[in-house]
Amino acid sequence: MTRRSILARAPRLLAVAVLAVPLAVATRAAAQGHAAAPAADTAKKSLYSRLGGYDAIAAVTDDFIGRLATDAELGKFFAGHSTDSLNRIRQLVVDQLCFATGGPCKYIGRDMKATHQGLGITKANWDAAVKHLVASLDKFAVPAAEKGELLAIASTLEKDIVDAAAAKK
Repeated sequence: MTRRSILARAPRLLAVAVLAVPLAVATRAAAQGHAAAPAADTAKKSLYSRLGGYDAIAAVTDDFIGRLATDAELGKFFAGHSTDSLNRIRQLVVDQLCFATGGPCKYIGRDMKATHQGLGITKANWDAAVKHLVASLDKFAVPAAEKGELLAIASTLEKDIVDAAAAKK
């Protein structure tokens, strides 16, 4: 099964943006505020540039969403979306990551709290999504420093994505 067919069949990708975006929606300010101090030779380059730019971010996003969609527990968040909706969500995630890492993109989606409200995403769901993100970053051999910066950005989103009430059910 190809990634395209997974995404075409994947339901409820909005939740993927929810989960797929443990990386993204953070603003540039959050990225700068939580990023590790860059080495002298990378201080002039944005995280976006050090990650490899737009195409690299898109490739990681595609791999990450594919992992989420095929996960036995997280796949439920993909139910019910048309192919067009899934493609739009994927593009929003790419744009969020591009923007949050200092790239030229503009994120035009809703804030993460509004986007994920009512989905019942638990801390366990969050942790599983982060593991998938790490696996995607490792697949593309993202260096440790850049991976750490990206995960720091993602960590700022947890409070808006995880539903504290869902954990109590």
